[in-house]
Amino acid sequence: MSTVRADLERRLALIEAPASRHVFTKLYPEAARAAADAADARRKAGLSLGALDGTIVSIKDLFDVQGEATTAGSSIRRRAEAALQDAPVVARLRRAGAVIVGKTNMSEFAFSGLGLNPHWGTPGNASDPSLVPGGSSSGAGVSAALGTSDIAIGTDTGGSVRIPAGLNGVVGFKPTARRVPLAGAFPLSPSLDSIGPLARSVEACAAADAVMAGEEYRPLKAAPLRDLRIGVPRGLLFTETDPMVAQAFEAALSTLGAAGARIGDTPFDDLLARMAEATAGGPIASVEAAEIHADWLDAEAAGFDPRVHARITRGRTVTAAAYIRMMRARAVLIEAGDERLAPLDVLALPATAIPAPSIASVAEDDAAFGRINLLMLRNTMVGNLFDLTGISLPIPGQAKPVGLMLLARHGHDRRLLEIAAGVEAALRG
Repeated sequence: MSTVRADLERRLALIEAPASRHVFTKLYPEAARAAADAADARRKAGLSLGALDGTIVSIKDLFDVQGEATTAGSSIRRRAEAALQDAPVVARLRRAGAVIVGKTNMSEFAFSGLGLNPHWGTPGNASDPSLVPGGSSSGAGVSAALGTSDIAIGTDTGGSVRIPAGLNGVVGFKPTARRVPLAGAFPLSPSLDSIGPLARSVEACAAADAVMAGEEYRPLKAAPLRDLRIGVPRGLLFTETDPMVAQAFEAALSTLGAAGARIGDTPFDDLLARMAEATAGGPIASVEAAEIHADWLDAEAAGFDPRVHARITRGRTVTAAAYIRMMRARAVLIEAGDERLAPLDVLALPATAIPAPSIASVAEDDAAFGRINLLMLRNTMVGNLFDLTGISLPIPGQAKPVGLMLLARHGHDRRLLEIAAGVEAALRG
């Protein structure tokens, strides 16, 4: 049987390969070796700390690690004070025996769905390095796909776990907001932020989620697909969908239907229109980010990615009264969305309307970046705005990676993971 230490050394070698360029912002080789040796010693003694014991894990660059600055993909934060302690999720992973290999790259301050970073470099997509990795958990998606980590921990404010998962061909799980403690994670938008894992299986994501949520992990039992109630919100969320993505999605639905799932259209455009009206004054993420960055948004403007700076600055135009009204309206719509999903097990739609575009197509063209970034975030953002739990699963056999997104009611995280395990098995054949 291979040792955890040998497995770690193999991953460290992979990290040095050209495909992993810009994927990590920091590595912990010696600490990881010590953790791997400890896991091997436990294994030799017949002991185990649980499902993650000896698992190679990476964490996004916005999580606190004791004794170092938390840079959050920014050059400005390199001068920040060192964290006094590990983020709770990092501490829980360590206690579960996870071997933390390093921190992964990300969009600056987690504010983009494409994954570009002018400060730390942009990781190439795992399927083709000329393509965007997806964001904001860009390095996490590539690391999970390339196998430089078994599980990559990211955050999801508008799709930042599910988008890179979809674009790199791995599983990405966004839990219900506040299921996993956000303390020690540099925030983008506290009302929308969630912490979730990316991995090559639903089972691995479920194990990581349980540890981070402070729960005892129980092995997943895949839900049967027969009579599974799947709603498809056709309408606004299917406009501008790339033909390859549309074909892959319909093929996936056919597979699920053949396995006995009951699939029907579920209207959602009315709720989307009401949410758009409620947030017309400015995106919630921009408003909350403007407060978070208020002390340095002007003084350090030259150090920002200009595209990130512009999106945060937009939030300063929203008054406190308008923000409060916006959040009250959102709370009503969260309950309306929950009622809409009550007769269903899941909603199903493409994780992203388009496959990964080339880095070159968005790197220098601000207009193209803005348009494609919004389209990339459109479908996944529904999960955050309506406080749903969601997951992206790879649809096999495509020319480029395509993700199938499943959304479920808030608080139904375990049920969603069981359904996803059943869907994953059906898609893999």
